[in-house]
Amino acid sequence: MSRGLAVGAGIALDRLLGEPPTRWHPVAWFGSAMGAVERRLYAPRRRNGVVHCAVGLTLGALAGGVLRRAACAVVGPSVGPAVATTLATGVAVAGRMLDREAAAVATLLDAGDLEGARGRLRSLVGRRAEGLDEAAISRAVIESLAENTVDAVTAAAFWAYLGGAPGVLAYRAINTMDAMVGHRNARYEHYGWAAARLDDAANLIPARLTTAVAVAPLLRTAGRRDLVRTVRRQAALHPSPNGGLIEAAFAHRLGVTLGGTNRYGDRVEHRGELGSGPAPEPADIARAVTLRRRIDRQLMLAGLATAAARPLARALAARVTTRR
Repeated sequence: MSRGLAVGAGIALDRLLGEPPTRWHPVAWFGSAMGAVERRLYAPRRRNGVVHCAVGLTLGALAGGVLRRAACAVVGPSVGPAVATTLATGVAVAGRMLDREAAAVATLLDAGDLEGARGRLRSLVGRRAEGLDEAAISRAVIESLAENTVDAVTAAAFWAYLGGAPGVLAYRAINTMDAMVGHRNARYEHYGWAAARLDDAANLIPARLTTAVAVAPLLRTAGRRDLVRTVRRQAALHPSPNGGLIEAAFAHRLGVTLGGTNRYGDRVEHRGELGSGPAPEPADIARAVTLRRRIDRQLMLAGLATAAARPLARALAARVTTRR
C-alpha cells in the first residue's frame, strides 16, 4: 500500500468521520501537555520558546513513531506504516470541521442573527468579532477557510506524504504550538517567535502548491501573467508569508475582495486588499467551502495517481529490462 494512497485515505477518513470528541482527541491531549510545558518553561526570551518548540516537535514525532509500531504489530510490517499514515492523517486533517463551522456562521447570517454569527465566528478566527457587520463576518470566514485549507489540510497531507505518521503528527504539533503561543502580543512576542517561524517554514511549500491549485482554472484565460503578478503583489501586503498567498488566490477565484483591517485584542492589524471584486456576502461562504472541498478531492486524486503510478513504473521498467 503506497503512502500516497494512505494519505488520500486519511483525507477521506476526515471527510467521513470528522473530528473525534475533544476528550479523546490527540491534538487536545497534545495541547494540554504543551500548556504544562509552557507553565514550566515560560520566560519572555526566544531561547525558552525554542526549547518549547523542540519539546513539542519531539512529542509529535514520537507519537507518530509509536502509532506506526503499534500498527505494524497489529496488521504486519508490510501494511502497518500505511495504516498508521492513514490514521494519523485523518486525525491531523480538519477539513470537515472547517466546513461545519463555516456553514454554521452562514446559516446564522442568513437568519439575520448577527450576534449569534459573531459568537460562532470565534471558533474560526482570533480577531475581535464585536461590531462586525455581515460583510466583515463573511470576509473573516472566507479568510479562515482559505488559510486553514493550507494549515489544516494540504500541509498535513504534504508532511504525511513525506514523513508518514511521524511526519504528519510532527507537523500538527508545529501548527498547534503556533496556535497556542505564536501570537504578536506582549506575552508571546519573544517566547512564541520560534513557534511562529517554524510554522511559516512548515507551510512554505504547501501554501504555494495550494495557491497554484486554487488559481489554476483562472490561468487558462488571457492575462494569466498579470494574475500571477497581482496575487504576488497583494500577498506581500499580508503579514503572513503563506496566508497572504492563499487568501489572495481564494479572493480572485471567488471574485471578491478580502483583506483590510482586523483587531486582535488591543492590536490593530492592517492588511492590504486581496482580490478586486465586491465585498463578500454570506452566499460566498458556501462557494468558499465548495472550493476548499474541491482542493480536498484533488489531493485525494493525487494520492490515487501516485499509488497507481508506482506499480505502472515498475511494470514498464521490467518490460524494458526484459526487452534488453
